[in-house]
Amino acid sequence: MDKIILKKSPEEYGKIAGELFGAGYNCSQAVLLTFAEELGMSLDMAARLSSSFGGGMGRLREVCGAVSGMFMVAGLFCGYDDPKAYAEKTEHYKRIQELAGRFRELNGSIVCRELLGLEQKGASSYVPEKRTEEYYKKRPCRELVEMAACIAAEYLIGI
Repeated sequence: MDKIILKKSPEEYGKIAGELFGAGYNCSQAVLLTFAEELGMSLDMAARLSSSFGGGMGRLREVCGAVSGMFMVAGLFCGYDDPKAYAEKTEHYKRIQELAGRFRELNGSIVCRELLGLEQKGASSYVPEKRTEEYYKKRPCRELVEMAACIAAEYLIGI
């Protein structure tokens, strides 16, 4: 794998991801869109690809969408595409577990409902909440999105 050259600092990627989340993109979209240009991916394609993963996968409150976005970034930059490439698959799964471990270390979990302090397992509704000032005040999502993009950038710079 060739050395990955990113154009910005990890903090800049985090800031961009936070701004995208604030503009209305879901958590997963905000992280993937942050890296779309460098991946040679259109914003439309990146937004569509990651659209299902917001709210812990379609508001199921499972794996945090920001974490899913971080995993998509890792896969697009340094994933494998040969189904028989056992060594590459092993290395990539190691990479994903390292990214998850870093996020978990900073936040205590990679699970949406746990990060949000929700009791109920599974979706309560498929209807997304309106993005209001109150919404942004009661959710740690913007910070989690910023953190996931920053972790992804730090990791990619280090490999």
